[in-house]
Amino acid sequence: MIITLKKNAPIEEIHRLHDAFEKSGLEVHEIEGDNYDVWGLVGDTASLDERDILANEWVENVQRVSAPYKLANRMFHPDDTIVDVAGVKIGGTEPIVIMGGPCSIEGKEQVIRIAKEVKAAGGKILRGGAYKPRTSPYSFQGLGYEGILDMVAAREETGMPIVSELMSADKIDEFVENVDLIQIGARNMQNFDLLKAVGHIQKPILLKRGMSASIEDWIMSAEYIMANGNPNVIFCERGIRTFERYTRNTMDLAVVPIIKERTHLPIVIDPSHSTGDWKYVEAESLAAIAAGCDGLIIEVHDYPDKAWSDGAQSLKPERFANLIGKARKVAKAVERDIE
Repeated sequence: MIITLKKNAPIEEIHRLHDAFEKSGLEVHEIEGDNYDVWGLVGDTASLDERDILANEWVENVQRVSAPYKLANRMFHPDDTIVDVAGVKIGGTEPIVIMGGPCSIEGKEQVIRIAKEVKAAGGKILRGGAYKPRTSPYSFQGLGYEGILDMVAAREETGMPIVSELMSADKIDEFVENVDLIQIGARNMQNFDLLKAVGHIQKPILLKRGMSASIEDWIMSAEYIMANGNPNVIFCERGIRTFERYTRNTMDLAVVPIIKERTHLPIVIDPSHSTGDWKYVEAESLAAIAAGCDGLIIEVHDYPDKAWSDGAQSLKPERFANLIGKARKVAKAVERDIE
């Protein structure tokens, strides 16, 4: 429920209303405007009668929110949220952020080498998988904690923040200590215990869309994180599963303006996992920037034919650099920047 208060409401009346809503078990989120103050009530508002609230002379308007998500809803938070990832800001009118790195960490030397190439090309955040959720139990599952430490070494060499995927709540302390942006993968998008757990920390969360999830399912997963206390959520679209077989997944670029319209949270696009083929990554990346995304997360490997996982969708460093050069031109056309 959204309540609009007149700007000159007496402080005593504001406190009285605020206390009354909290005693009803509701959370009150306040937004201060130039002419009005807006309150967002989160919780079970079914027992509240709009007419009783409007009877107060200092209440200008009362509006019920039909969407099941509240904290992520732009109605509650009209300004864009900007998420700070160790100094790299994502969202709003901030420059579009390019993340790059190998699908799997294969060792310290490998990730440091690629990290330097990603940074030289214009990448701002290093991505890499240390714990790998794989469809087959016989596929490479990642180096685990050793891989995380290898990424930390790459961060020390380059100064770039790191993003890696968290698969289970028992590794949270390890990730909080070492990782700047914690990724929740597509397979865990509705792992509600994990979502609640990362809601209790303040590290930024990169929330990937589940392969068969609706947009509302996805936003509700963000709501789980936010409802448990962590507002630092970034959406990541990586394609959904459809009947199509020419690509690994089907990229839903319409989700960019939809997320922007309905929520205040940033959204980045993963063209590597959606296409599954390096030849299509550039075109999809440029289209995503034109659609209004806040960032890209792209797989980069200097020897894709020898990569331990997902080499077919990885760009060589020189192609990654060429993509960023083109991306800057598209970003300029839509009044955004890429530093």
